[in-house]
Amino acid sequence: MIFVDGLFVTSVIGLVLVIIVLGIFFTFVPVGLWISALAAGVRVSILTLIGMRLRRVIPGRIVNPLIKAHKAGLAVTINQLESHYLAGGNVDRVVNALIAAQRANIELSFERAAAIDLAGRDVLEAVQMSVNPKVIETPFIAGVALNGIEVKAKARITVRANLDRLVGGAGEDTVIARVGEGIVSTIGSSESHSKVLENPDMISQTVLKKGLDAGTAFEILSIDIADVDVGKNIGAELQIEQAQADKNIAQAKAEERRAMAVAKEQEMVARTQEMKAKVVEAEAQIPLALAEALRSGNLGIMDYMNYKNIQADTAMRESIANVTKTQQEES
Repeated sequence: MIFVDGLFVTSVIGLVLVIIVLGIFFTFVPVGLWISALAAGVRVSILTLIGMRLRRVIPGRIVNPLIKAHKAGLAVTINQLESHYLAGGNVDRVVNALIAAQRANIELSFERAAAIDLAGRDVLEAVQMSVNPKVIETPFIAGVALNGIEVKAKARITVRANLDRLVGGAGEDTVIARVGEGIVSTIGSSESHSKVLENPDMISQTVLKKGLDAGTAFEILSIDIADVDVGKNIGAELQIEQAQADKNIAQAKAEERRAMAVAKEQEMVARTQEMKAKVVEAEAQIPLALAEALRSGNLGIMDYMNYKNIQADTAMRESIANVTKTQQEES
């Protein structure tokens, strides 16, 4: 009886160990995925799946896209998918893009699709944009015609992805900037704003001929002017500002001349005072000269008395003249 119980316990332990070993095996080795690939006609060995586990590659991320590609008739190998996964790419999105390109009869190799995906662009969206073009709308772009009137235009740019230039090509912002530059240039070369309003197609035709999609990731199919508005009279405003500037310059120059005249006047006043001071100084020398003449005998006493009489007579005449002048002013 004890033997039977020991045999039973041993059997249970062995069964548990087998279950654990099988659980570890089936966890480490994706047998279900191998069966799915085999049923889909894709030959993937168990050792390859084990190698993926060892390389820390999720087998489902490789085998499922491989089955999808095989069913679509794409010549994609498991090594290509695994290398793209290890490089940090999205394998499923690349396979979906290849299938979409094949259905749309667009030539797209796995290497180019992988490069586009690794460059950070959505390769599936790029393929879809090649089939279904995208419309990019610009904001209002202002230009000034030759007559000085501002014209504002809004354009719709129809583009499709250029898969050959998607890696390293410029994006939407560059396309919008180039189209805006072309619109400004076209409006600026127009003789008047009325011609732009009469024929807005002139803008789109002129801009489209410039090959603005060179070096970008897109191919411009058409440029359509959605709206055209008349803005400010820039020419008149510039003329007003120029006239105001000329006026300010003229006023500044006039103020400069006035300041120079005032300075010159003050300078002349100073020189007049200087001359008067010299006259007073010279007059102060007269008594000294008279005294010296009297001492030296060059001037007699009668001559001196005549000189004083002449001074008194002159002072009297000046006094009378001043009184007469005052009376005339009062009357």
